[in-house]
Amino acid sequence: MRTTISKLAFLFACCLGLAAAAQASEEAGLAVVRDLGRLNGQALACGKKDTASWVRILMLNHAPKTRAYGETYEEGTQEAFVAHGRGTPCPTSVELADRLEAVTQRLKTALPAPGQVPQGHNAWESVPNAIVPRYLLQDPNGRAVTNEDFLGRFQLVAFGYTSCPDVCPTTLLEMKEVLKLLGDKAAQLQPIFITVDPGRDSAQVLREYTSAFDPRILGLRGSEALTRRAAGEFKVRYEKVRDPAAPPESYTVDHSAGMILLGPDGRTAVRFAYATPARQVAERIGALMLEENQRVPTQRR
Repeated sequence: MRTTISKLAFLFACCLGLAAAAQASEEAGLAVVRDLGRLNGQALACGKKDTASWVRILMLNHAPKTRAYGETYEEGTQEAFVAHGRGTPCPTSVELADRLEAVTQRLKTALPAPGQVPQGHNAWESVPNAIVPRYLLQDPNGRAVTNEDFLGRFQLVAFGYTSCPDVCPTTLLEMKEVLKLLGDKAAQLQPIFITVDPGRDSAQVLREYTSAFDPRILGLRGSEALTRRAAGEFKVRYEKVRDPAAPPESYTVDHSAGMILLGPDGRTAVRFAYATPARQVAERIGALMLEENQRVPTQRR
């Protein structure tokens, strides 16, 4: 009896130790990703495009593809970008290079192998018992668009804004790649980009922005109230970040990152974490399309 209790106690202690180690590992990973985001924000604010490109490559190739890491990276980027607007001086090219080398070494130490997702995490999150996110917005032609316009097709939705320094362009590039990878099956999917900055993103600005990535991506906008309502339906948060000393029109928007897939019934099917590789997104969508195509004929018999 005592032997059994001792073994159970030992196993329990081991489990606690593993859990603590896993938590410490993730905290270290999130810390280095936040610093990576800060470096990205500095590079973007100071016009150091080469450094920003290297940072983005590091993020995509090394950081786990989970929502926590994506949002932490975005927060770090916004923090440094706003700090520059408040007077933080630009580092020299040599200083940026040194910081990039240092954060690269920390990244390799703190995080799992490049491109891997830590055990227990998924690059996407299935949504059981999902509801239908409802929205009433306008396309760039001024036509009213609702969630019911796309029943019978999948919808791949992202929220953002055209002045977004890094996260939104990366997301739309991935959306473009997903369409390419789906091939003919892309006809079953409507890609949508909803701006959270309707005050600056006019219909024309939105049209030019989405078309620059892929003309199939539909840009939608609405009043502040309708935009806020749509974001709430998708469980997306956003808020303007202002510098008190800056002009009223000078601000950034902190917002949830990633893409949301709605099924043909309009219900939320999958939430893809920010920076999930396009191939994984396309494979997941393709599998759901296959399931849907097999299910529908069965229902008609």
